[in-house]
Amino acid sequence: MKIRTITTGISLQSPQEQETIKQAADFNQQAKTIFAQQGYEVQTTRIATNAWEEYLQGCSQIEIINQVASLEHLCQSLNVQFFNIGYASQPQTIDIIPDINKNTSNIYCSTKIGDRQTGINFENAWASAKVIKRISQETENGYGNFRFCAWANCQPGIPFFPTAYHAGETSFAIGLELGNLVMQAFSQDHNLQTAEKHLQLLLELELSKVAAIAEQISAKYTIKYQGIDTSLAPSLDKQNSIAFAYETLMGRKFGYQGTLAISGMLTRVLKNVSVKICGYSGLMLPVCEDVGLATRANEQTYDLTNLLLYSAVCGCGLDTIPIPGDVTIDQIAALLIDMATLAIKLDKPLSARLFPIPGKKAGEMSIFNSPYLVDCKIFTIN
Repeated sequence: MKIRTITTGISLQSPQEQETIKQAADFNQQAKTIFAQQGYEVQTTRIATNAWEEYLQGCSQIEIINQVASLEHLCQSLNVQFFNIGYASQPQTIDIIPDINKNTSNIYCSTKIGDRQTGINFENAWASAKVIKRISQETENGYGNFRFCAWANCQPGIPFFPTAYHAGETSFAIGLELGNLVMQAFSQDHNLQTAEKHLQLLLELELSKVAAIAEQISAKYTIKYQGIDTSLAPSLDKQNSIAFAYETLMGRKFGYQGTLAISGMLTRVLKNVSVKICGYSGLMLPVCEDVGLATRANEQTYDLTNLLLYSAVCGCGLDTIPIPGDVTIDQIAALLIDMATLAIKLDKPLSARLFPIPGKKAGEMSIFNSPYLVDCKIFTIN
């Protein structure tokens, strides 16, 4: 089991609060060292702020872009490779995101398109669809959308990017990569009920160790510990693939009958581990971040409708999905609104990170050239 991320959340009143960012960066390194001393590989450390509309309020568009670029320069000097400026919730600020994206390389952000209290914000969904389309046209192979998503009903404290944002006092959360434990549990038995029990016991044992270390770090540095996001982070390693773990249990390809049942079972387990949990704490199915999911996408054993169906019993929505470059803004907005409808109806956090691929059509291969993504066939948009 690997630690995918240690994410520290901070609240900024202005972008000039360099000391707050430096303290967060230093804490992340100290926490990483402590986990490493206990035998855990920490893949990334990250920093997330409150919504950037709050600490860049009153700035012009040019000032906002320059201030965010300055934040990135500071992060680079501190060796911070993942920095999230939170979300935008107004159409006029959402419209600035493509320029922020184009002028940075390590800055992540998101948009809020609805929550349980206020419902779907259709104007924000449309504005977010325009952002996705424009980023795809202004970055190589549409890769800029890796650092942007639209979400509904997501709370602060999610450690995974690009959804992450913060509220309140400085705190940290842990995100894990649990594919090897799922594969281990599912390899022991091909019965859904006994596999669930095996996985529950295995996660209880392993996650309690991580939680104990995190609590010790919290006490030592007097920084609030939010918990573990127990979501199954994906893997580019075949041995730890989410999709291939499914197949070990059900004896059929991911997307075939039984996939929905396993998705629901995994979510039950992940939400009921007796450690402090936060964030999604559900099942992630990011197509281009998992070699098994990408492989089955190439074979068309599942489609966008299936992914929305699985989201009804798990999370986190529609993630790292390549779609045709000629997709219309209306079509993107429709996908976002479908996702938000599920999130609000079922009161769960869901997000969408979509990759329109310029010049490519459904059935052709994406070309990301990224260490974080595996290429796969472009999904059909109806």
